[in-house]
Amino acid sequence: MSKDRPVVGIDGVALPILPPERDARVWARLVRVMFYLPGFTALLLIKAGEPVSFGITVELLMLSSGAAIVGGLFIGAQASGAGADPSSKVGTWSGSLVLELLAVVPFLCAVPPLFHELAHSRLLHILAPGTVDVPLGASEILPAVAILPFMIYQLAGFGTLYYVVSKPMNWVINIGVLCLIIGGYIANLEGAYYFERKFDGALIAAMAITVFYGVLKLKRLQTTYDACCPPKAPK
Repeated sequence: MSKDRPVVGIDGVALPILPPERDARVWARLVRVMFYLPGFTALLLIKAGEPVSFGITVELLMLSSGAAIVGGLFIGAQASGAGADPSSKVGTWSGSLVLELLAVVPFLCAVPPLFHELAHSRLLHILAPGTVDVPLGASEILPAVAILPFMIYQLAGFGTLYYVVSKPMNWVINIGVLCLIIGGYIANLEGAYYFERKFDGALIAAMAITVFYGVLKLKRLQTTYDACCPPKAPK
C-alpha cells in the first residue's frame, strides 16, 4: 500500500497539491481508442464524399486522432525511478490533460453534428419512390448527452484540469466548453457553417492554450514539490 504524500515541506510551508498517481496503462489504451476511432471515422467521411457541412466535423475528428498520439508521447515519457526529473514525473498527468482537452473535447464537439449529417445524408440514404422521410425530431440531440458525463468528470474533480486551475476557473472553462459546443451544434443545424467554424475554432484555441498552460503548470508544481520535499534516496 502506498504511503500518503507529505503535505508540509522541509521549510514548514504547505506543499503544492498534485494529481493522484494514475495507471499509465489505462491512459495508453485510451490513446489507441482515441487514435483509431476518430481517425477512421474521418477517413470514411472523406471517402464517402459528403457535403460541405461535414468539413469542420472531419477536422475535429482528425484533431482528436492526432492529439491522442501527442498525449501518448507524454504518457510514454513518464518515469519515477532513478534519473527521473520534474518533466518525466508529470508525463502521465500531462498526457491525460492533452487527451481530455484536445482529444475528447473535439470528439464530443464532432459527434452531434456527425449524427445529424449521417441521419440526413442523401448519399447514404437513397429514398425509394413513395418512401416517407420521417424526421427524427428531438431524438437528434441524444448523442449530445455524452457531454454531460464529461462535465461531471471535470467539475467533480476527476479531471486533471481540476488540479491545474482554481475551482472558479475550472467552472468557467468547462461552462465555456459546453456553451461553445452547443453554439457550434445549433449553427450546424441551421446551416450557418461560417458561425460553426467560429464557435469550434474558438473552442479548440481555448483548449490548446489551456493545455499549454496546464503542462507547464504541472511541471512547475512538481519542481516546487521536489524542492520543498526532496525524495528519499533508495536504500
